[in-house]
Amino acid sequence: MSRNILLISTSTTHGTGYLEHAEGEIKNLLQGKSRLLFIPYARPDSVSHKDYTAKVREAFEKWGISVTGVHEAKDPVAAVKEAEAVFIGGGNTFLLLRQLYQNNLIKPLQERVKQGTPYMGTSAGSNVAGKTIGTTNDMPIVFPKSFEALQLVPFNLNPHYQDPEPGSTHMGETRETRIKEFHTHNTQPVVGLREGSMLHISGDRITLKGSLTARVFLQGQKPQEFKPEDDINFLLEAV
Repeated sequence: MSRNILLISTSTTHGTGYLEHAEGEIKNLLQGKSRLLFIPYARPDSVSHKDYTAKVREAFEKWGISVTGVHEAKDPVAAVKEAEAVFIGGGNTFLLLRQLYQNNLIKPLQERVKQGTPYMGTSAGSNVAGKTIGTTNDMPIVFPKSFEALQLVPFNLNPHYQDPEPGSTHMGETRETRIKEFHTHNTQPVVGLREGSMLHISGDRITLKGSLTARVFLQGQKPQEFKPEDDINFLLEAV
């Protein structure tokens, strides 16, 4: 499989501008490409698709890449089939997945990525690249047709993964607790991506990028920490 995928935890880290912390990896992903199709469906109505796309366009034009919003196309399916590269931004994962189903974009996106079309996601856009959206942090503000996602990779993601704060008096569930709850009913691995971290999938190889470790959860096992140079290809072999 000729996958070329970049799954980013967040679009903005503390002290950086939009996508700046991932600039090097984005340029590597899109090498040789001049056009990008942006899917803004994750944004609730408080931010229009037009305004969201304008923000993305401003960022990519600095890198010599033109951006078209899928909502600007008369035929969204045709737009995906003709795209040089695809970017799905962050927002609400439930809303995003519902819109992908409603616009019949699940299969076209799967087919394009299998053919090697670069795919980039941030936050919700990374969530929908996984097997399901069952490990998103978002509120279910709408109900999608299914929780099954694009399944570009055979595991789930938890972007914006947070560790418990030392000395915190918060008594609610931690992210780790919620992922363990997920694993009482689901078997696929879950990757907790901390802010500033990202996964690059190239064919049958997966690499953790960024300066932080990622926390990997396997059903029935203790969570494991992996550094950027560690071998994590077993994630692509999950059933």
